[in-house]
Amino acid sequence: MKLVIDIGNTLSKVAVFDGTDIVELNTTKKISVDYFHNLLENLQDIQSSIIAHVADIDIQIINYLASNLNLIVLNETTPLPFINKYETPSSLGYDRIAAVAGASGIFPNENVLVIDAGSCITYDFITSAKEYIGGGISPGLKMRFSALNTFTGKLPLINSDPEKSVKLIGTDTKKSILSGVQNGVLHEVDGIIDAYKMLFPGLKIVLSGGDYKYFDKTLKNNIFAIPNIVLRGLNRILDFNESY
Repeated sequence: MKLVIDIGNTLSKVAVFDGTDIVELNTTKKISVDYFHNLLENLQDIQSSIIAHVADIDIQIINYLASNLNLIVLNETTPLPFINKYETPSSLGYDRIAAVAGASGIFPNENVLVIDAGSCITYDFITSAKEYIGGGISPGLKMRFSALNTFTGKLPLINSDPEKSVKLIGTDTKKSILSGVQNGVLHEVDGIIDAYKMLFPGLKIVLSGGDYKYFDKTLKNNIFAIPNIVLRGLNRILDFNESY
């Protein structure tokens, strides 16, 4: 069994894999050495682990896991199951690397666009020849609502329900913000997908991230919604390194 850890901007996800299956998953705002000590006490079959973090992580956690497991901390030198052609690999978010690894493992020998709808919306493209080229980064839903409130004098902070569609024409300020943000981001994502499909007919579209349900229900393009694609990609990278 394997321990896979994804430290995000707002939340951390900890998964235990048995082969390619997630047998335990926890999402939390805070992790600690005690948390992992209890986990390893209860699941003593765990032999190896991988960590990816876009936010800071307590070095004591890394030291504890490294002393108890075969540990990989994902960085720009970690061997990957694809060719990384990004021009600045040291600046490439590890969540993006993992998402590509997960999607390309599900659709080998296909052109794949991975869309991760979380704090940011990231677009990452990998070719059928297993070459990762790059993609795009855009503000996520919550970030857009926050920006309208932060950078204006009177617009309120709106808490949306991303699982619900909104009307095109907002008849008050709240509904206008909802329309602008949610319909705007929806058309952005559909438009980017269309642009990629013009270049790469037959493209596979993989959608994941905290807000994936909103896009899964409302995008006009056909997509494959695969929750926890980052965790699955990290697991694939760990497997690749153990057989490297």
